[in-house]
Amino acid sequence: MQDKNPTFLGSVSAVAGSTITVKLAESLASGLAIIDGTTYRVGQVGSFVRIPQGYQDLYGVVSEVGATAAPQNLSSESIESGRWMRVQLAGEAIGTHFERGISQHPNINDTVHLVTESDLHRIYGYGGDDQVLVGALSSAENIGVRLSLDALVTRHSAILGSTGSGKSTTVASILRSIVKPSHGNGSPGARVLLLDIHGEYTSALSDIARVFSATPRPGESSLYIPYWALEAGDLLNFVVGPLTENHEIAFTDKIQEMKSARLELSELAGLVPLSLTVDSPVPFSLKQLWYDLVDFEMTTYVGPQRDQPALEKVGDVATLVPPRYTPHAMGSSGPFTNAAAKGIKRPLGLLRSRLLDRRYDFILHPGPWEPNEAGETKLDLDKLLEGWLGHDRPLTILDLSGVPSTVLTRLIGSILRIVYEALFWSREKTEGGMLRPLLMVMEEAHRYLGQDEKNNVASEIVKRIAKEGRKYGMGAMIISQRPAEIDETVLSQCGTIIALRLSNPADRARVKGALPDNLAGFMDLLPVLRTGEAIIAGEAARLPVRCRVTLPSKEHQPQSSDPDVTGAWSKRRVAEGYDRVVASWRAQRTTATAVPFTKQRQRVSDTPDKKEEL
Repeated sequence: MQDKNPTFLGSVSAVAGSTITVKLAESLASGLAIIDGTTYRVGQVGSFVRIPQGYQDLYGVVSEVGATAAPQNLSSESIESGRWMRVQLAGEAIGTHFERGISQHPNINDTVHLVTESDLHRIYGYGGDDQVLVGALSSAENIGVRLSLDALVTRHSAILGSTGSGKSTTVASILRSIVKPSHGNGSPGARVLLLDIHGEYTSALSDIARVFSATPRPGESSLYIPYWALEAGDLLNFVVGPLTENHEIAFTDKIQEMKSARLELSELAGLVPLSLTVDSPVPFSLKQLWYDLVDFEMTTYVGPQRDQPALEKVGDVATLVPPRYTPHAMGSSGPFTNAAAKGIKRPLGLLRSRLLDRRYDFILHPGPWEPNEAGETKLDLDKLLEGWLGHDRPLTILDLSGVPSTVLTRLIGSILRIVYEALFWSREKTEGGMLRPLLMVMEEAHRYLGQDEKNNVASEIVKRIAKEGRKYGMGAMIISQRPAEIDETVLSQCGTIIALRLSNPADRARVKGALPDNLAGFMDLLPVLRTGEAIIAGEAARLPVRCRVTLPSKEHQPQSSDPDVTGAWSKRRVAEGYDRVVASWRAQRTTATAVPFTKQRQRVSDTPDKKEEL
């Protein structure tokens, strides 16, 4: 009777935990089945099967087909037939309600059926408020694949794929599907912060995003990171390098003193002198810090009591010119050195070098957030956070393409530190993460989340977000082409894995290690996925699925396409001068020009010329 059912595949022969072994029916002679005019592929790895259980149905994913899927205790004749299939149970449905997980196991000889279009609608057809349409099933392109937005954000996610696999397009498509889908209202109140390392998402998402850049173009805002908002240890490690304990105390004591002086100058909301610490986000001048410490280190004294400074010329704080003292002399006549000096001239020299290096302006000279010598600033941190997280668009893009690679990791760590601390301490406020969650999207994550990244601010903060972010309304989306280089702690906390084509064995092994063991066979498809095709598994997916991600329109695609080598090389080009290349290199800005260009403007009169009238 079952042979007449076109969906019949075989029967259960063994059950072991969530894995079942299916003996395929002898009548199953072709790899194709036509049911109600629709063609289905039979016995494909990654396809779904249905196992009826009275009033409910169990659903599973095919992980292996052939002789290797047979039970080990069978005779060689039975195994050699190759008519075996291994299935990983994934969920069950009662009526029209589908749920992940199973409440019961199938029995031996229970029938196994091919999943048809109606079954797929039963699994994926639910379109609740928390469901985001991201693509279509590879095996049935008329069936949409939806992900749970709540699980995608709070349980973290990872989008992994080799170069050219469609990773950037997938990211842009998913973000647009969340914020502004082609059908439905989307999430206009979303709050997404995207760290764009290569500047490829600005053109794709500019209509729904506000862009901040270290080298802003028309329509973009300048990116600034106030150094005084960082923890003292992180800041000192950046501006003066590693310090001994005594040297670090000399800096932190002075920073504490300067922050106390700033607090005495005027009150700061939420802060009282007794609660002030060296890590409190209170403005202070790094230039003044350098001058005061270097003055103390260089001072020489004269006089009978050795208490009169032998100052020859006062320095300048604004231009970082140190004071000049009469050099100390041998013997009892003086001048004498400062016996209380801390011996920190070398780190002070590095601090001065950092302050003079224009590459660090984004953090050491943060525009309206740069304190004067007294520690006063034009704007406070509320305006910085409002610019990043409180504007009228759901997406914020921080374009870091103009930042030198030598300081990129430090910049990312500074950004993450400020955002994390702000949402951590405001978790009970209306703009905190619990009442308005934040999704942090981190491109090229392997560059700053490596396993050997020690004392890396970015790595430490991302680990904290991955472990504890759910409690404070912060979600992470990790994007990388080298999952093998990402710290295992971070990747293991990603509840949803969106894996595109991966050819490297080490990368595939890391992805497999981040998923349940029973999906290992499913992940063997990674090397043969098409561009823009992904395997999605985890918290946000109803079932592990092979999905074709929706391709955005041409004007909304990232600037990550491959260059047209054939077209570019097919025509002889006339050299246009490499002075522009060198100009951009020196300026550390892609839009720099070699020859200044100014427009000559002339006043135009509406009165006609008298000569013309004649």
